[in-house]
Amino acid sequence: MNEKVLKTLEYNKIIDLLTEYATSESGRELCRKLKPMTDLEAIEDAQAKTRDALSRIFKKGSLSFSGLHNIGASLKRLEIGGTLGIEELLRIASLLEVAKRAKAYSRSDREDTKADSLDELFDKVEPLTPLLDEIRRCIISEDEIADDASSTLKNIRRSMKNINDKIRSQMNTMLNNTDTRNLLQDAVVTMRNGRYCLPVKAEAKGQVPGMIHDQSSTGSTIFIEPMAVVKLNNDLKELFLKEQEEIEVILANLSAQVAEYISFLQDDYQVLTELDFIFAKGSLAKSYNGTAPLFNTEHRIRIRKGRHPLLDSHKVVPIDIHLGDDFDLLIVTGPNTGGKTVSIKTVGLFTLMGQAGLHIPANDRSELSIFHEVFADIGDEQSIEQSLSTFSSHMTNIISILDRVDEDSLVLFDELCAGTDPTEGAALAISILTRLHNYGIRTMATTHYSELKVFALSTPGVENACCEFSVETLSPTYRLLIGIPGKSNAFAISGKLGLSEDIITEAKKHLTEQDESFEDLISDLESSRVTIEKERLEVEQYKQEIASLKKKLEQKQERIDSQKEKIIRQANEEAHAILREAKEVADQTIKNFHKYGKATPSMKDMEQERSKLRDKMNSLEKDMSLKQKNAQTNHKVPKKLRIGDTVKVLSMNLTGTVHTLPNEKGDLYVQMGILRSLVNIKDLILVEETPVLGNKKKSTGAGKIKMAKSASVSTEINLIGKTTDEAIALLDKYLDDAYIAHMPSVRIVHGKGTGALRNAVHNHLKRLKYIKSYRLGEFGEGDAGVTIAEFK
Repeated sequence: MNEKVLKTLEYNKIIDLLTEYATSESGRELCRKLKPMTDLEAIEDAQAKTRDALSRIFKKGSLSFSGLHNIGASLKRLEIGGTLGIEELLRIASLLEVAKRAKAYSRSDREDTKADSLDELFDKVEPLTPLLDEIRRCIISEDEIADDASSTLKNIRRSMKNINDKIRSQMNTMLNNTDTRNLLQDAVVTMRNGRYCLPVKAEAKGQVPGMIHDQSSTGSTIFIEPMAVVKLNNDLKELFLKEQEEIEVILANLSAQVAEYISFLQDDYQVLTELDFIFAKGSLAKSYNGTAPLFNTEHRIRIRKGRHPLLDSHKVVPIDIHLGDDFDLLIVTGPNTGGKTVSIKTVGLFTLMGQAGLHIPANDRSELSIFHEVFADIGDEQSIEQSLSTFSSHMTNIISILDRVDEDSLVLFDELCAGTDPTEGAALAISILTRLHNYGIRTMATTHYSELKVFALSTPGVENACCEFSVETLSPTYRLLIGIPGKSNAFAISGKLGLSEDIITEAKKHLTEQDESFEDLISDLESSRVTIEKERLEVEQYKQEIASLKKKLEQKQERIDSQKEKIIRQANEEAHAILREAKEVADQTIKNFHKYGKATPSMKDMEQERSKLRDKMNSLEKDMSLKQKNAQTNHKVPKKLRIGDTVKVLSMNLTGTVHTLPNEKGDLYVQMGILRSLVNIKDLILVEETPVLGNKKKSTGAGKIKMAKSASVSTEINLIGKTTDEAIALLDKYLDDAYIAHMPSVRIVHGKGTGALRNAVHNHLKRLKYIKSYRLGEFGEGDAGVTIAEFK
């Protein structure tokens, strides 16, 4: 890829941004060397590594490679048997710490984590933890070796400390001596040439026996090493030399240990450098929300919502560009500062970035193709004041492009052939573009020439595009519209800025009829485009609303289907419970009236019994009316009732006869068999009586009871959880109802348990005369937890 286009399309600025995200000098050096590639396999591998690094950054955060140093020279010295210094060993330890950090970063907490393209690199990293621990144990900093680096060094330093203590004790004794203190310039102990000395006054130097090591600049102070500490200082100096020798031994031992892992250290340095480079690409992609483009070899470009990476992400307007499908030449027109140059730069820069393995700031499924060369002639904004030398410079560049271009090239022109006579410039531009179009070379060009708009409209494989401009706000919208030629809007802009209307009118007179017709055509196309775009957005909105409603309806239907069976079962259980309670009330009432029929009860007792019954029935009516309210709101209410009319009480599901006429509230008494209840007219429907034909028998009350029983009695009873007494009472009542309903057999569920409930059921069945036989359930019927009883 030629260096000129990298600068023209500002690829170098992208590399500068990338370099800032690398955390080691070697990683930054790889970033600076990154260039676009032309091998599809290499490009896709680089994109995959960038994508996987970005994914890991989102999951675990960034990985720092700070502390990664180039240790190549140190390893060379080790190969020839040299010894490394403290600083070199610390650099190796720093590299191993980076390796240890990277290894920990690569580990996953989940076993189902999918492998990616970076696993192989992370697997190559060897932290060499024992070597790292040994270096850190021996070396504290660049200026200090640990006392525990070796036992010999520890003993030497212990001896040095003891001697130092003796010297300081001896010196302090001399300082505390009154005679000696008067001879000193200051009552302090100082160091000269590595030996402990006292600052003695020059005139008293003969009174302090010892060795003179220095004097002050004025000569008033003489630094004397007292004879009492000369031997101690000599011993200390000797120990210092031994300490240095032992440190050399320690460094030699550490160097020998490092030498055993030279190949591992070389691999760690190379792998960590590459990982730093890859994660820098991932961090750059994260900064502008980049995605991996899809690559093809058909020279097809399809950018979805692309954003120039060097523009402010909060202000840049995304653009959609496609090239290479229906057309290979795209001519972009429109007013100045409308975004034409940014559009073609975006295409060129995305191509370079994609082929370099960098993500592009665009939506998913954006496509790029592989071009062996990208050529661009892009200069500053053009105007009619441009000199001939500028035109010549651009033309020289265009000639160079035409000489080197081939079918694997992408060509970008900004203001093609501007800066010269418009008529000649337009003709020349058409000729150049025709040559490229005939070769099938993917080309984008910006222009103000109307002739190029006509050329695009009339030439197959060539398409117009424009950068939208709002005349109302005098500002571009920066949207790229493919298929529509753009207007310069010079008259509209001038008028908005305050240019006199008569000057604009005079200017329009100088336009030819053909120019006016063409501008009118462009205006019509623009108007149609705006309308179509608006309708498209409305259709898209309607489609989204329909999809949303469809989804909600499907969810609602699923909920209804899932709850349908549950609702039906609950309703049946509630209905059975209400009917069972009503039967119990009726049975008790019949027993009471039989009792009263044999005796002579007081009217007061009978009235109390009737009141209790009425209250109970009203309560049942209220419960059932609440549950059936929605289902019964649309029934036909009787308008005229007469005493004796047959009616049905909906809330009780019972038929009776009108006993009293309704009052002003619509309340009336209805006689239902032996029951007389107060109901509202809205809870009634009139029942038409069916005439009796011939000698057809009337159905007796017993028949009605049997029909009602057969409709409400279940084929089984569940006694599990009941005590023996409770179970037998419920069973006795249930068997009576089932027998009246003419059921052939019933299923009694008593469970297995201890067998007490089963035995009680069997004993009770033996005593009943209408039970023909009974047996335990078979396989599939409940086994020993169920008894099947058959009626006579």
